[in-house]
Amino acid sequence: MRRLGDLEAEIMDRLWTWNRPATVREIVDDINRDRPVAYTTVMTVTNILFTKGWLLRDKQGRAWLYSPVRSREAYAAALMEDGLGESKDRPAALVHFVENMSEDEVDALAEALRNVRRRAKP
Repeated sequence: MRRLGDLEAEIMDRLWTWNRPATVREIVDDINRDRPVAYTTVMTVTNILFTKGWLLRDKQGRAWLYSPVRSREAYAAALMEDGLGESKDRPAALVHFVENMSEDEVDALAEALRNVRRRAKP
């Protein structure tokens, strides 16, 4: 999975944060609070995200409402999977990854592993 570009990430971040469908106009107005960006630029990138399968869209009057297909967490998990795929020694890469985690993150990982193992047992 290719990492999102800067503007793609900004658009997705807003949609993930808002947790509701939004128009290009809403996205542009929000980005313009931090920096100037043209409506047509955001419209083009939003359409690209739709074409790539990142966004769903639904016609609302004359405007499209966009919403994410995947959660932010699913995106992060796919990036981690890709990162592990870069290593010739996945167990060693996992060890390095876990060594850099906080105690709370290690606890959350242990809980996630217990849950996955429970679901896997018939």
